[in-house]
Amino acid sequence: MPISLRFFALGSVAVLTLCGAVAAIDPTVSVPPVAKKVSTELRLHGATLVDDYAWLKDKKSPETIAYLEAENAYAEAVMKPTLKLQDTLYKEYLSRTKQTDLSVPYHEGGYWYYSKTAEGKQYPTYCRKKGTLDAPEEVILDVNELAKGEKFMSARVASVSDDGARIAVLTDTTGFREYMLSVKDLTTGTTLDNRFVKAASVAWAADGKTLFYITEDSAKRPHKLWRHDVGAVREKDVLVYEEKDELFRLGVARTRDGKYLTSASASSTTTEQRFLAADDPAGTWTTLLSRETGHEYTADHRDGLFYIRTNRDRATNFKLVTCPVRDTDPKKWKEFRPHSGAVLIQGLSLFKEFAVISEREGGVTQIRVHRFADGTSYRIEFPEPVFSATPGRNPEFDTTTIQLSYTSLVTPASVYSFDLATKERKLLKQQEIPAGYDPARYASEWVLATAKDGTKVPLSIVYKKGLKRDGTAPVLLYGYGSYGASANVGFSATRLSLLDRGVVFAQGHIRGGADMGRQWYEDGKMLKKVNTFTDFIACADFLVEQKYGARERLVIQGGSAGGLLVGATVNLRPDLCKAAVLQVPFVDVINTMLDESLPLTVQEFLEWGNPKKREEFEYMRTYCPYTNLAKKSYPAMLIETSLNDSQVLFHEPAKYTAKVRALKTDSNPVVFRCRMVGGHGGASGRYDALKDVAYTTAFILDQMGITE
Repeated sequence: MPISLRFFALGSVAVLTLCGAVAAIDPTVSVPPVAKKVSTELRLHGATLVDDYAWLKDKKSPETIAYLEAENAYAEAVMKPTLKLQDTLYKEYLSRTKQTDLSVPYHEGGYWYYSKTAEGKQYPTYCRKKGTLDAPEEVILDVNELAKGEKFMSARVASVSDDGARIAVLTDTTGFREYMLSVKDLTTGTTLDNRFVKAASVAWAADGKTLFYITEDSAKRPHKLWRHDVGAVREKDVLVYEEKDELFRLGVARTRDGKYLTSASASSTTTEQRFLAADDPAGTWTTLLSRETGHEYTADHRDGLFYIRTNRDRATNFKLVTCPVRDTDPKKWKEFRPHSGAVLIQGLSLFKEFAVISEREGGVTQIRVHRFADGTSYRIEFPEPVFSATPGRNPEFDTTTIQLSYTSLVTPASVYSFDLATKERKLLKQQEIPAGYDPARYASEWVLATAKDGTKVPLSIVYKKGLKRDGTAPVLLYGYGSYGASANVGFSATRLSLLDRGVVFAQGHIRGGADMGRQWYEDGKMLKKVNTFTDFIACADFLVEQKYGARERLVIQGGSAGGLLVGATVNLRPDLCKAAVLQVPFVDVINTMLDESLPLTVQEFLEWGNPKKREEFEYMRTYCPYTNLAKKSYPAMLIETSLNDSQVLFHEPAKYTAKVRALKTDSNPVVFRCRMVGGHGGASGRYDALKDVAYTTAFILDQMGITE
């Protein structure tokens, strides 16, 4: 199951070739694998569910691996005619990638931190300079060195000690998102604690010698908070807190001003946060406010007050309140920013003299600045009507200048410095496209489709100027719509390969996300989940009806929970599109939600429902993609997964593919690709990731009738 989303960036090319309607790939060039049927029956609430492919769940079975390898061989044969196109796309991506590059440095604790990439190297190197950017460079972590001898590598500097002397490093070498924690001494270059425990999150105490970390249970639920003295053996670590309610996940962090450590227990609907003075690591943690079902809150600290983002008292879109650290009784809370039915408060960043509030109104992100000196506030102005703007990396508390990240469908990712006092803005870096890029060649729109129940659903659209609205163009429609994750608009250099070939790219801002506020999310989850799918269908129909493109050249795409979206959509409307792309798709909803040993299952009872409850089971049966597959024609499909995916286990798309093959009555290709090395986000190296995008994009273009 997907608790995090990978937005799959697509396309970048310079040649426009609209070939005939006959696709190049031919599913008859090889015989597709036929998975054996071993019938298992599940009786629940008076219903009998038959699963012929449950045996594919056994990751250690040679028979399972043999089936996956057979599918990969078939995919290779079927996709062979697209190899030239894949190579062309990959070269285009490289031409639009500044391979040797630097990130924008940010200041923390007397150092400037940044990362850099070098041409030919898969991974970044993390560096810093002391005092000024003219100082000598110090390499603090070279991920390329860590990756030597490994087939997969995900690594990051999770936290830096207050004195800058030590870093906590998390590394995953499988793709299963099991991160091993190490501590490196930057003054000597030695590793003090090497991969000594699996940790989900970490935070330093003020002394730079005490590290707090979170460990996971057998179902990968973060549930225990530990205190570790650097250099001590793991067995001496102190268990500080254990979250025993399986609906809740545990995390640990530090307030921006550095005064407090915080640890939050959070479910999909309820939060409980604890805090501890950062200079008293052996002290007793205090609960800010005990959990109340349905109450979500997060707190940061400034000048003796907690600033709390809360939905208490029916503040659906959240409000901001304050209270003294020594008296957190809700009766004493004072309103700092009121609730608004039109504006969703998404986050709060506290600084010494200012508060920066992340908002969303009318589907668009906004940033509000509050001056503590006089209580006034203003919104930061941006040049385009539809964009995404967020605070950047701003670890310093005592500053009046922050970094802002900005992008739109036609504006490359940009980082600005912004003076909160004077409103002076300076562009620090904009994503460079070495092959050249002219935004004036492209147009974007924000339009509204009408859903089945009359709800107006936003669509963001981008295409190359000169598009003829005659209903013949190829269209790619992308969607997600789960967990309250908003589908922010953004630029993609690889997507240019689609646009320059005449493809219209559209993204549906469907219910289940929080694009139009918190209620937008509530109206697309649990017993209202079908709204997500009917919204997406309405978006696709709108694009055809308004002649943005042709039904027979329309491809729909979604990853993770977006794969559930696509799977449910093709069951409801198999005629909707020419082809469907399901990436690491959550498609076996009922069986997965019945297995509480799997990662995320229990915590997501509050997102999808618990099938052990009759009403929720019956509702799931109406949309579960795997359950609802039937003998009928389906569009062409590309289904992608990874063997070591911990978010949506590989067996879901594997079973789905086997069942589709057994039931489909058409001759459309079904391509199933399982990366034998990789995780939920696919390959770990940046070049490998681009090759993955080229593979997916080649399939999409081929189905649109574009073969060059």
